[in-house]
Amino acid sequence: MKVAIIGAGSVGFTRKLVRDILKVPELTDTEFALHDISAANLDMVARILSRDVEANGLPARITTSLDRRVALEGARYVICCARIGGLRAFTSDIEIPLKYGVDQCVGDTICAGGIMYGQRSIPAMLDFCRDIKAVAEPGAWFLNYANPMAMNTWAAIEHGGVANTIGLCHGVQNGWRQIADALGAERPEEVEYVCSGINHQTWYVDIRFRGRRIAPAELLEAFERHPTYSVTEKVRIDVLRRFGAYSTESNGHLSEYLPWYRKRPDEINRWIDLSNWINGETGGYLRVCTERRDWFETDFPRWLAEAGAPLAEYTRTDEHCSHILEALETGRPYRGHFNVRNNGLVTNLPEDCIVETPGFVDRFGLNMVAGITLPLGCAATCGASVNVQRMAVRAAVTGDVDLLKLAVLHDPLVGAVCNPEEVWQMVDEMLVAQAEWLPQYAGAIDGARQRLSRGTARTRTWQGAARLAVRSVDELRASGGDRVLNPERVAPEKARA
Repeated sequence: MKVAIIGAGSVGFTRKLVRDILKVPELTDTEFALHDISAANLDMVARILSRDVEANGLPARITTSLDRRVALEGARYVICCARIGGLRAFTSDIEIPLKYGVDQCVGDTICAGGIMYGQRSIPAMLDFCRDIKAVAEPGAWFLNYANPMAMNTWAAIEHGGVANTIGLCHGVQNGWRQIADALGAERPEEVEYVCSGINHQTWYVDIRFRGRRIAPAELLEAFERHPTYSVTEKVRIDVLRRFGAYSTESNGHLSEYLPWYRKRPDEINRWIDLSNWINGETGGYLRVCTERRDWFETDFPRWLAEAGAPLAEYTRTDEHCSHILEALETGRPYRGHFNVRNNGLVTNLPEDCIVETPGFVDRFGLNMVAGITLPLGCAATCGASVNVQRMAVRAAVTGDVDLLKLAVLHDPLVGAVCNPEEVWQMVDEMLVAQAEWLPQYAGAIDGARQRLSRGTARTRTWQGAARLAVRSVDELRASGGDRVLNPERVAPEKARA
């Protein structure tokens, strides 16, 4: 069979997915068709993967193409890892909102940065869908890893017409391991759970430890006494205390999806921790992505030299992708948490939204669990984000600037920080800065530029409440940065930089 990977230049993450698939004996003769707009990155990942395949004597084939349709032709599975606009656009997702007081840690899901990321991503997603329907194998599966997860998946299903679309994330698995650690489990598998909600705002609504159900009060006590999490996860713990449910998402991510923890600069450091960027550092993911890029470009020869290690020594990860392919191809069932259209799966979230909730995959396809009801506080928080996502998706598809501004205005954190005039001006500024990646707004950019020249909303030069400087390669090496930046060793939630 043929597996196409769009955005395969995300070298570390692509390599992980390919090696995971090659750990399934029945899938070792797969053709991996790699596509990226960067010829240099495409060449690097192909050289590494080819060495892995050859050294292990596998029948798999590695092909590359800068032409997306060539890569997609005849593909049974299409995996999307693309970041539209790269680090240059990502920088404006963080820097421009800071001028208006909006302090983001990641900015890739909602908030000002995530909404604009969706405006860049959705036109590309619709192009991907058109090509999949035109040249891929009939009934091909579209497995999307690209953020903003819910918006991209929503667009692919509702506007792209690829029915077999699944959004895949790893926050659920990461939070599960954290819960197991807090409860004192010897192995994560001792903890079983049901998790449901929307991507990056998913909630552990049922937790069993060695068969015994864990009440919210017991889980809260476990986190409050934990020597690390009590310091690094203050937002998550506070939300657990008030909502009665633990969130999948990291301290930094969760803090930017809610209106309460990052709206006052003098309070931000009360809630975050700077020992790791994901705990809430201002622009933390942008900094780490920049450092990884610089490190990788310098260190690629060593990566290539070390490629070809025996797959027998590689431990398959719990990224959903390979397990889904294994289930569909062999019939061995797989249970996971997937991003799909709601359609009644979560009873107190809108029918049309994208939910992340339990399901099973086997040879008959994807079979979702229906009838889950979220605690009311969790549902209310998810509902606020769903309304933002719905407007943002519609704006991205139609090029409606007014609707885009309404989406940003209703974002929980933006609305807690900015007044309407500031939101309107901020969106105009981001449209102008990102115009080259926004084809649907081509006719609106001049108007945005003119309004911006007359803008009266006050801005400031601000680095945020908790900004750290980007480190040079020499500084990273001196600090043992390889242990932090090597995508094979970092937490999987952000390894695809």
